[in-house]
Amino acid sequence: MDPADKSPTIVVEDTEDSLDELSEYLDVLSSSARLRIVKFLEKKPRDARAISHEIETSYENTKKHLDKLMSIGVIKKEAGLGSPTSKGIHPVWQYSLVPGGLESIIRNLGLFSNTRVQIIGGEISRRLESVKNTLSKEVLGNVPAVIILGGHDDGKTFLLRNDGVRVGRSDPERPAGATGDSDVEISGSYTAVTRISKPHGRFLQRKDGWYYEDCGSTGGSMLNNARLERNTPVQIHDGDLLELAKGPAGTKMLLIIPKSP
Repeated sequence: MDPADKSPTIVVEDTEDSLDELSEYLDVLSSSARLRIVKFLEKKPRDARAISHEIETSYENTKKHLDKLMSIGVIKKEAGLGSPTSKGIHPVWQYSLVPGGLESIIRNLGLFSNTRVQIIGGEISRRLESVKNTLSKEVLGNVPAVIILGGHDDGKTFLLRNDGVRVGRSDPERPAGATGDSDVEISGSYTAVTRISKPHGRFLQRKDGWYYEDCGSTGGSMLNNARLERNTPVQIHDGDLLELAKGPAGTKMLLIIPKSP
């Protein structure tokens, strides 16, 4: 670690109580078949037979994979209508992603593997990094993410799906729909952060990676505790800690920037 880096370190001791749940969680997500199921369910619900056909395994194995994914709260099942047949339409169990389920995975893996997290126990640390990289590649398409740390939006995750993404607190005076779905729009409780209508900052994708630019905000922006110059894009990396203004009225963001494919 860079000695000049003052970003926080989280230490998780290698004890049975502290690591068993993480190990079980990684076991569920380490299966490529289960990650393909998550990807398949991203757009709409599907029944088990359609999922079985997609991942090219037996119906029985598919049901086992689905049970595992439900055990960590990533997917859910609800009654729905199957495809029409010569005997009519029959109810079936349909599986879908839990709202926020994918973001929850990103947050959990990100908090354990980033911001200089030190897991004292090499094998589980390697498994964690492997699952995170595979998920990023197979499910997210190497889409970066921002995780809010602390305050009203603690744990909320935003995916950076566009080349330019604004970041700021919600503006009640703006008409509904005036901000885009891709914006990193945080709660109005972070009063030291500039409103999204005149953004505090923005994330930019360039050929050589991702950048953050403070857009002349009043409270300023800090990257790994170093204050940034206004209107000057700075390259960001996986595990960086970005702060929008200081103090309890500001916000901290953990950045998840996948490795280039």
